[in-house]
Amino acid sequence: MSQEKLLNDLKSKYEDIGQDVNTHLSGLRYAKPMTYWDYIQPDALLSLQIQRTTLADEMVFIMYHQINELLFKMILWEIEQIAKKEELTTTFFAQRLDRISRYFDMLSSSFEIMGDGMEIEQYMKFRDTLTPASGFQSAQYRKIEFASTELINLIDIRFRATIDRNTPFKHAFDHLYWQAAGKNYETGEKNTLLTLFEEKYMEEFIIFMKTYNTQNLWTKFKSLPKEDQADLQLRNAMRHYDHTVNVLWVMAHYNAAGKYLNSGKKAAEATGGSDWQKYMHPRYQKRIFFPDLWTEEEMKNWGIDNLEGHIILK
Repeated sequence: MSQEKLLNDLKSKYEDIGQDVNTHLSGLRYAKPMTYWDYIQPDALLSLQIQRTTLADEMVFIMYHQINELLFKMILWEIEQIAKKEELTTTFFAQRLDRISRYFDMLSSSFEIMGDGMEIEQYMKFRDTLTPASGFQSAQYRKIEFASTELINLIDIRFRATIDRNTPFKHAFDHLYWQAAGKNYETGEKNTLLTLFEEKYMEEFIIFMKTYNTQNLWTKFKSLPKEDQADLQLRNAMRHYDHTVNVLWVMAHYNAAGKYLNSGKKAAEATGGSDWQKYMHPRYQKRIFFPDLWTEEEMKNWGIDNLEGHIILK
């Protein structure tokens, strides 16, 4: 591009926002050159690991969860691109879905970092300082769920028949599957884990639920042309994502937790106090983002049979 063309383009850019291009060009004379550390901000990022104990492996635990949160942000970023695309094409949807799946593939395969990367003795000591905090309280993960599927698919399986699109969002929120980790449905009493989580995020979640009620991945998929919805490659990509998030990722977490919490003579509680085995295992709640893409037999055996080798449709 010629210098004249470049200057004219810059002039047009700044005129469009009511700015004088000469002022901005003058300012460039004093600007510092861009560096990696200015752009990526590693100093700020690497200052966020604050231990509560003197146990070395606590640092592994902290950094691993922070890496997860960064990947969760990447996933939400891609889902948002699909949700906000005014004229959504199948190609755009499929490309972003591939990105999202790659991020979750990374997450699912990374649990060895925790499962094999910490000494059991150290973990069982520093975990006591974390109570009542829990990975359950990842707001970004909950948003990924809201943004992936219609709300009915996240309702506790015991109450799905009583929930429909006319149900107030607050009532639906109170019957989400993960409420079972900290709520006694007979008394309505909630434990500290859930109470603190809701105090921090409930209002934000309600707004997010409303936003993605008609913009989630499942709804967006069903808005594509019928012939594209029937495309085997796209359907396989959807099934892969669904299975990775709701079975592989969950079971990787479940098995890593079990290695530590079942290491003593008596199984330990999760740090948040939940019945982690029944809460986490996918066979209990049958969390399935895209139910129409699975057979009745596959859904019946969700989280029980290993579907990994059978998720590809032919």
